[in-house]
Amino acid sequence: MSNPVLRLTGIHRSFRQGRNKLEVLRGIDLTLREGETVALVGPSGTGKSTLLHIAGLLEKPNEGDVEICSEPCNGFNDADRTRVRRDHLGFVYQYHHLLPEFTALENIVIPQIISGRPRPEARERSRELLDWMGLGERASHRPGKLSGGEQQRVAIARALANGPKLLLADEPTGNLDPHTAADVFSVLLKLTKGAGLAALIATHNPELAGRMDRTVRLDEGVLIEE
Repeated sequence: MSNPVLRLTGIHRSFRQGRNKLEVLRGIDLTLREGETVALVGPSGTGKSTLLHIAGLLEKPNEGDVEICSEPCNGFNDADRTRVRRDHLGFVYQYHHLLPEFTALENIVIPQIISGRPRPEARERSRELLDWMGLGERASHRPGKLSGGEQQRVAIARALANGPKLLLADEPTGNLDPHTAADVFSVLLKLTKGAGLAALIATHNPELAGRMDRTVRLDEGVLIEE
């Protein structure tokens, strides 16, 4: 059996709304292993984004343990959390969040330089990713000159640029038309599987969820295996 990349144990997360306590996550247990793609489904407002944020060390649970690549993360300070995100995690959101003043190539180069990769290697890696995405000829285009599907492909390439072990995606095709969404999702799954990543992908699309290895449903704060 492949090694665990993400392990969530007993995760609770609640928020205060005036005098009321809103329990969003109630004792979540979840393990993802190398090469495994998992769909995270459930109605809007049930806490899918909160769960992804906790898995990505962007938010802390009230209770429970987060382990990434066999590294317990609960006691980490901000610097340690940033290190784990930089070294092991890739993020894809519904909106691409590309830097508009930089080209497609430069948007992928920048996070690699931040992580310490020499610029020539970063540019070579970025060109390879754009070629895999079918965007080699669009490398010099800024986001405003790219279609929505092309922008999201660049965002996926950026998420994979530093060779993460875990990909976290929050409705990565939710802002695209059905045909473009299917194409982008196919590329995402192909690259994820090819790299042997673990991927937790939130989606409202049952057809896309059905293409992943398994599906977990978040409902009323509880995670249910489907």
